Amino acid sequence: MQKSHNGMEIRSKLWIEIGGEPVFGRGRRFLLQAIDSHGSINRAAREVGISYRKAWSHIKAMEDRLNMKLIDRQTGGRNGGGAALTDDAKAFLKKFEAMEEGLRESVDEKFRKIFNAELRKT
Repeated sequence: MQKSHNGMEIRSKLWIEIGGEPVFGRGRRFLLQAIDSHGSINRAAREVGISYRKAWSHIKAMEDRLNMKLIDRQTGGRNGGGAALTDDAKAFLKKFEAMEEGLRESVDEKFRKIFNAELRKT
């Protein structure tokens, strides 16, 4: 993110929709990353500040709309439960992160070209 000398900042936001319905964006990226980090949907939900039920709802919606299994789940029992990202989910996250970085770079460059030139004129 670029800042001009007067403190202006440019921000951008990327999300994916299918059929006009949001499927994936920053919040769901954080959820999947937290699941990957903690190995638990419950702990991931707490970390991102949503209920376990809401986390499940997001996961189901993503899996249904993307037609891709994102989470391998293990129910509780003697060794306890857990959750892990599938290889497809990890690949999807990497692609989304690359898109976010590319968008930031493009927006920052455009901002620098347009606003720095404009500010030099004044």
